[in-house]
Amino acid sequence: MSKFGELIDVDIPVLLDFFTEWNEQSIAMHPVLRDVAAALGDKAKVIKIDVDKNKELAEALRVKGLPTLIIYKRGEMKWRHSGEQDADSLIEILQEYI
Repeated sequence: MSKFGELIDVDIPVLLDFFTEWNEQSIAMHPVLRDVAAALGDKAKVIKIDVDKNKELAEALRVKGLPTLIIYKRGEMKWRHSGEQDADSLIEILQEYI
């Protein structure tokens, strides 16, 4: 969990995508997140977290639906959404925290 703290305690917004390889909505988000990361470059981070490999973290953050998207900045949760989102909406939301 200490690594998680280091991941989210940065000056740029960090978008976490909690997903699984067997969830269709999670897989559908992969190209969307690639587009978001490409559009924002080094102004934001996009990190994918496999729920099956990070069960403790997913439970600690009460991740129930997939995909679950969470934005952190300086260690503080700023935004959270369960379900799919389009790239334009995510870019717009992330830009609020840049």
